[in-house]
Amino acid sequence: MSKEKKEMDLMLESILDLNSNNVWNLNEVQVAALWEQDRASEEGFASSEEKLLNIIRLCFEVVHFNPRDEREVAKYQNGEWSVFARANERKGMVAIRRKYIKRITDLSYENVKHITAATLLELIDRNFGGGWDSIPLSIKDIIESSFEISTTQLPTSRIHAKGGTLERKVAQGFEVLEVEKGTWTEAIFAKKKEPLVKLRCNVDNQYDEDGNLIDDEDERLEDERDIDREDDSSDDTFYSSYAAEAEVKEEDEEGFPVEE
Repeated sequence: MSKEKKEMDLMLESILDLNSNNVWNLNEVQVAALWEQDRASEEGFASSEEKLLNIIRLCFEVVHFNPRDEREVAKYQNGEWSVFARANERKGMVAIRRKYIKRITDLSYENVKHITAATLLELIDRNFGGGWDSIPLSIKDIIESSFEISTTQLPTSRIHAKGGTLERKVAQGFEVLEVEKGTWTEAIFAKKKEPLVKLRCNVDNQYDEDGNLIDDEDERLEDERDIDREDDSSDDTFYSSYAAEAEVKEEDEEGFPVEE
């Protein structure tokens, strides 16, 4: 068994286990091999294909082509692509290749989670050397969804001062990019945010005086009934609370009061 196959087996045993997190750990060859393995062995695989292709599209280019078209076949045999078949042969073949993040504008809320701070700063450095302020606000939002970012500008002669901001930030685990701006230098600091952990609060069971488990829903309904009973006993009806009407005088045929 090849080293590549062993690594693939450790990461994923079936393409059906593919999700938006582990897909980033695979390359084109591994995805194609897993696909062909399950296409041949799993019953009902066809029903999962579209879902799997949508996951694969997160980090791979995905194209369909006709295997009987020699030009199309040649296009995807240049070593950049891996090819696999659909369960339904009439749907043709699929070719995939990894999407590489070459420019800062290639970043998305999904792929930014899977790069390092060092890679991020390399992308920023390639952005015409304009520093943090040169980055569009929409891209900054994407970056800051996964990274802690801070900047400082100091005279170049002071940027490496002992005990200064740069030294402290590096000690705190930040990667740093220095962008020279004349006699000044902008330092951009980046550190990956820790993933948020969702905490679950488990309320301890409550028991009545006889040791019976109190159901929260039953207790809530009983509280509502108590409130209703209190309202019934204390609230006067509309008619009992309404002030007595003034004595009504008799009227003649034309509607005028009859003087006594």
